[in-house]
Amino acid sequence: MTPEHAPSDAGPQRLNPAAMSPADAARVLTRVGGSPVTEDMLRRDIDAGAPTNADGSINLVQYAAWLVQQMSAGGGRGE
Repeated sequence: MTPEHAPSDAGPQRLNPAAMSPADAARVLTRVGGSPVTEDMLRRDIDAGAPTNADGSINLVQYAAWLVQQMSAGGGRGE
């Protein structure tokens, strides 16, 4: 894990949009999107080919690009 992706022990933990756990990503996407996004939904997308980092974390920009690609191909959210 690179230093910028490593959690910090000092102060409140900040979320890194380039390396989020599926659970954290689901919470953030639910807050900003207005529709519920669950960890299970993200795991199904990952199983359908959504990109992840080597450690299994999600880069929200890469995930969003994958979703756009799926929608333009008529694949929806992989559900």
